Formats: sequence, C-alpha cells, structure tokens
Amino acid sequence: MLSRSDNDGRSESRARLSLLSPLRCALYQWYRNMGNLLKVLTCTDLEQEPNFFLDFENAQPTDAEREVWEQVDVVLKDAKGILDELQAYKGAGQEIREAIQNPNDERLQEQAWAAVVPLVGRLKKFFEFSQRLEAALHSLLGALTSETYDDPTQHLEREQALAKQFAEILHFTLRFDELKMTNPAIQNDFSYYRRTLSRMRINNVPADGENEVNNELANRISLFYADATPMLKALSDGTTKFVSENKNLPIENTTDCLSTMASVCKVMLETPEYRSRFTSDETVSFCLRVMVGVIILYDYVHPVGAFAKSSKIDMKGCIKVLKDQPPNSVEGLLNALRYTTKHLNDESTNKTIKSMLQ
Repeated sequence: MLSRSDNDGRSESRARLSLLSPLRCALYQWYRNMGNLLKVLTCTDLEQEPNFFLDFENAQPTDAEREVWEQVDVVLKDAKGILDELQAYKGAGQEIREAIQNPNDERLQEQAWAAVVPLVGRLKKFFEFSQRLEAALHSLLGALTSETYDDPTQHLEREQALAKQFAEILHFTLRFDELKMTNPAIQNDFSYYRRTLSRMRINNVPADGENEVNNELANRISLFYADATPMLKALSDGTTKFVSENKNLPIENTTDCLSTMASVCKVMLETPEYRSRFTSDETVSFCLRVMVGVIILYDYVHPVGAFAKSSKIDMKGCIKVLKDQPPNSVEGLLNALRYTTKHLNDESTNKTIKSMLQ
C-alpha cells in the first residue's frame, strides 16, 4: 500500500511531465525548422537542376549563333554518311584468310590486296572525320563557354541551336563507337594492310599511290582503331585539349556546361510534361545517348570525375533514368558508363552508384 508521501511524489512528477511536454514539442519543432532552414541554406547545385525544355527536334540558329552553327553544320551533314558507310562495312575477312593460308598463290594475294585497299581508304576517311569533328567541338565549346552569358544554363537555354549541334556530335560519337565495337573486321583489315604494305616496300613492289598510307599516318590510324571507343576518345582528348589551350577560361566553364547538359537531358526524360513534347520516339534515344556522352566527357575533363561526391552530375538519377527504359534499348549506354569512363572504379565512388551499374 502506497503512503501519502509516495502519492504526492508521483502527482508532482506527473505535473512536471505535463509542463515539459509542450516544451519538448516546441524544442522538437524548433530543431526541425532549423534543420529545414539549414537544408535550404546549404542546398547543392544538384537540388537546383536546370529546368527548361531544350528543343532537340526544332531548334534553329539565331543571328548570334549563325556563324558557328554554319561551320559545324558542314561537318554534321557528313556524319550520317559516315555512319551509313560504317554500318555497311563488311571487311575483307574471306580474302585475307585465303591469302594467308596460301602464301605462294599470287592470284589470292592480289585479290586480298585489291579487296583491302579501298576499305583502308574508307578507314582513313573515318579517321580524318574524327579530326573534323574535334575541330567542330572546339568551335561549339568556345561559344557555349564564353562570357556572353553568366552561366551554362543561360547559354544552353538561349543558344539552343548550338546546344543541339553539340548533342548531335555526342549522339554520332556513341553511335559510331557502338558500330565499331561490333565489327572486328576493321582492325583485322588495317593490320593486314600494314603488314602487306611493309613487305611490298621491302621488295620494292609499287603500291597504289592514291590509297597508300604513309608510316606516320598509319601509326595514328592504328592507334585510333586500337581504342575500344575511338571517336569518344578523340572527343575526350579534344575537350581536354580545349581546356588546356584556353587557360584564360576557368575549367568550370567547360565542366559546368557538360554537367548542365546532362542535367537538362535527365530532367526532360523524367518529366512527363517535357517528354510528351517529343514528337518521335527516336528523340528519347537521342536524349539518352547525349546524357551518357556528356557524363563521359565530364568524367575525363573534371579533375575528380563524374562519380565523386563533389560532382555536379546526379549520377544516381541519371542511372535510374537509364534503367527505367526498356532493357535492350540502353544496355550499350550502361556499358559505356561501366567500361569507358575514367573514374568509376575510384575508391571515392559511392558504393551505391557502383552497385547500380553492376
């Protein structure tokens, strides 16, 4: 049985608790509000993604854009023809095998050489186009990173025709590399050509002067095709070169342009209102390729890459957008992030991002 003093003590404790409860609620609410305030004050760029529609289908150059746009347009007009030629590239595998298996049969040697020479002319044309593409990229980067506007969002929103051309270069690049990766005949043909040409020179046998590739050019072409993604490497090297040659231009001007483009693509793909404005399903594929392309360029150009915590690209969001598409349509793009980026396997890369790409 409780004494009167015990009952009085318990009543006093309950009274104190009833007084503290409102105080606790007030303190909790204060901490919660302060937390929200701090979140607003310390929000990152990723929480303020650029939110506008970049018209990849219909953007037309303004008078201010026209000079650069026309320079780049000359190059892009040839891009489709390059892809068509690469897609139709069958190689001279049969002729080369027969020539190697019958080294003393002059007729088969001549047939193999006659089959390979025009193909090498085509491979040389692709390589030379990569150089033209790099020059076009430099022109676009020069315009899109200039001091004309305060930030990359304004550049991309107000110079949509140039942004569209930049996107077309990235789209072409990833498509070219996808086709090249599935065509081993390219490297086999060029290797056979170099070996045969070397023997011909040793034996003083005249070669076809019009299609002959000298040693210096042959080395450069060989290095180009030795890379798994040659066109992307040419663009990455070109972007890095642009940054190093423009020392008066902060590197952030270039990296922020790339990260903003990635964010714009992601937002358009995940926002039903924007996505409904695409008039073709191909624009979705185009947008996905462009997003992956700028991520890879950013990863090569930025000192710590696209996967670091300090990256201005929402990598988790971009990967989620890719994985929300039909699987067969994006596996090549996911592989591009897995195998052609520079910093994915760095220790600083978030484990969640690595697991999302596994």
